[in-house]
Amino acid sequence: MQRAPNAPSRVGRISTLTLGYLFLYIPILTLVVFSFNDSSMMTSWTGFSLRWYVALMNDQALLRAASLSLQVAFMTATAAAALGTWAGYIVARKPMFKGFGLYVGLLTAPLVIPEVVLGISLLLLFVEMGSVFGWPGERGLLTIWVGHTTLCLAFVTIIVQSRIRDLDRAYEEAALDLGAKPLHVFFTITLPLIAPAIISGWLLAFTLSLDDVVIASFLSGPGSTLLSPEIFSRVRLGLKPEVNALATIFVVIVGVFVVVVNRLQRKQETMGP
Repeated sequence: MQRAPNAPSRVGRISTLTLGYLFLYIPILTLVVFSFNDSSMMTSWTGFSLRWYVALMNDQALLRAASLSLQVAFMTATAAAALGTWAGYIVARKPMFKGFGLYVGLLTAPLVIPEVVLGISLLLLFVEMGSVFGWPGERGLLTIWVGHTTLCLAFVTIIVQSRIRDLDRAYEEAALDLGAKPLHVFFTITLPLIAPAIISGWLLAFTLSLDDVVIASFLSGPGSTLLSPEIFSRVRLGLKPEVNALATIFVVIVGVFVVVVNRLQRKQETMGP
């Protein structure tokens, strides 16, 4: 069969794909390489060294910020995955009810509201709650967690409800016809089928929480500075190469985690329900 004149060749497709990957990953590879640079200059290579990993181990402020960021990201991803699954199921499966449009609008509002507006709104809310109810007494990990969960909930909801809409309901209906209770059907059939979407939402929420600067800056207090605001504040004085070392560790950990999750998802898809 003769190929159409305007159809892209295999070489062209591979070249385009390669250029795209290089554009995305060369900056990350450069960061990883320069984390082993002996020079204190982040733009000139003078030799291989682990000195900046040793310096990282002695940078208590950076390590504390990284530890707090990982805690908040894990809490945020877990809460957003749980609430987003529930919210997405309602959006996808429950019949229209009075106020349904308002419900969906409030769920998805953080997708379109600028983070500055969301951060200021949450700050004013916590200040007012503190003056009326005495809670929260001060801003810290709890207030940041609530703010990040509010932001990430919308993303998880969209991912989960899209997956639920695409499900073949024959499995659930067959279980119901055989006498299974709706709650039992959800946990034994629906939940395993949407698990890849929930995991994807969890990973996205984890990344968004780690990456956030604006909301964390508004809602953090003394002793609760996260990694992104900490690095952002150091930019004004000039970044040190130990930041490259920390970023390399994060890239390796996240990369391994993503590969493992992807393999588990492929295995589940191969095995089927």
